[in-house]
Amino acid sequence: MIPETKNYIQQRCVYDKQVQRAGLRNLHGLRHAYAQQRYKELTGWDAPINGGQASSQLALEQKETDYKARLIISEEMGHSRPEIVTNYCGN
Repeated sequence: MIPETKNYIQQRCVYDKQVQRAGLRNLHGLRHAYAQQRYKELTGWDAPINGGQASSQLALEQKETDYKARLIISEEMGHSRPEIVTNYCGN
């Protein structure tokens, strides 16, 4: 997604300026909201960060559903590890 002529920092600067021109800020919060909404869609219950049960409290079948949801969300958000989803949804 970053043009070959730019590095990450240069592209981030372009992005930040465009966001500012649009009168927006703190768009990373949208990623959190998406992950939490998607988690609920895939599992049927709230993410731990939204008051849902912690993974340690889940039954075996629920843990399986939780893990599969985290894999899907991780891929959808461009990450390669489901552990990253913990930052967005809790543990």
